[in-house]
Amino acid sequence: MAAIDNDEAPDRESLKGAVRALLQALAAKAPGHTVEVRVPPYGAVQCVEGPRHRRGTPPNVVECQPLVFLLLATGRTGWQEALKSGKVSASGQRADLSDLLPLAAPTGEPLDE
Repeated sequence: MAAIDNDEAPDRESLKGAVRALLQALAAKAPGHTVEVRVPPYGAVQCVEGPRHRRGTPPNVVECQPLVFLLLATGRTGWQEALKSGKVSASGQRADLSDLLPLAAPTGEPLDE
């Protein structure tokens, strides 16, 4: 987050670690298999209670770039703003993460829940 605050790109390993940790936090916050959240090339998780997806492309998919996911997960960018600007692709009736975000404080520290 310090790199972002200094208008610098975070180093690849730091970004990868942060994205993976935040994806796991999302899966823990909303366990389930209804929505697949993809942040290529670093990872994907299935989350949100509801019908389980078994084969092929899931009906509910959220996809974005790593830095966008980091900004969403820390509340630095809002869900609706990211959707409207095209920074997030969300398809399916349940592919709305607005009630689940942010996952961490803007500094990257875990939120107390």
